[in-house]
Amino acid sequence: MLFKISIVIAMATAVLCHMEIHKPCPRYSSKCSTHPALPAGETIDYNLNTPIGSNGNVLQPFCKHTIPWPQSTETWAAGQPVTVSFVAGGATHSGGHCEFSVSYDGGNTYVVVHQELRYCFFTAAPSAGGVDTVRDYTFTLPASLPGTDKAIFAWTWVNAVGNREFYNNCGDIAIKGSAGSYTGKKMTIANYGAGYPEIPEFLGNYDTGISYYTTNATQVTVTGKGYAGDGSTTSSTATTATTTAVQTTSTSSSTSSSSSTSSSTSSSTSSSTSTPTTAPSSIVPTTTVPTSTPSTGSCTSNAYQCSSDGSGYQVCLNNAWSNVISCAPGTVCFNNGGSIYCGWP
Repeated sequence: MLFKISIVIAMATAVLCHMEIHKPCPRYSSKCSTHPALPAGETIDYNLNTPIGSNGNVLQPFCKHTIPWPQSTETWAAGQPVTVSFVAGGATHSGGHCEFSVSYDGGNTYVVVHQELRYCFFTAAPSAGGVDTVRDYTFTLPASLPGTDKAIFAWTWVNAVGNREFYNNCGDIAIKGSAGSYTGKKMTIANYGAGYPEIPEFLGNYDTGISYYTTNATQVTVTGKGYAGDGSTTSSTATTATTTAVQTTSTSSSTSSSSSTSSSTSSSTSSSTSTPTTAPSSIVPTTTVPTSTPSTGSCTSNAYQCSSDGSGYQVCLNNAWSNVISCAPGTVCFNNGGSIYCGWP
């Protein structure tokens, strides 16, 4: 009985509204002001705020959708400031570690261009009175970042409190810049199945797992053919990334308590190289989530309800119910005093 209750609580947590970006527009989002036409056969995704990994399990593939937008939704420029914006509200799980990365080879390799460690979404440490009101991050792209007309931007997040989850959204962008290469920190992936580390709950210690992002990080080199922003480049080069382990004498970090850490702080590397680990985009979930015809009628935005047949639940977005998001096989949706969750009948 205790085992059943604990799993039901975990599943209830997954139903809650979490965090997602809306700029650059993530693949198949319903919350961007404008976006390209959907790829053939694809539908709007009303569930982009859920984790792709939880408690060591892979729930969804990296980027959630492996087919990109048919065209870029943003054009950035190397050496210039850019802004990444999140949907207002959402559960911020007391902060955690966020990274902002780009890929030049279709999602096989990601290099970090900015980090928000420890207190992501918060103005400062929660224990010091910080509040979770940050929904925009503006940072400057590295000046030596190569140009490409086809890049993938990825936001990733390991939450400080709650189930050990891994969050991710991806947008398709272009980057104006010269041809060349850039070496920086490789994206940290955690709480995402076998082969990746599990970062435990922080329990007030915001240096938890920080070494994966700093002293124990690896370096990766990516290349691009260059892009002037006028359509003169037809495709980006497929890069063979090399990774280099950063030398470290300790598994814990003594970095400052600043909430923002540059991706270029690691300077001492070993001379050996190795081939990249399995590409995130090649990892697929063990189950898929089917959809069914949603209920109709007006509703209050961000409300939840079980579907009429109990097979799943719906989210109210812009005063209209989303498609039904199905519960896991063998479970049904329950409404317990206004709390919606999937559990065993």
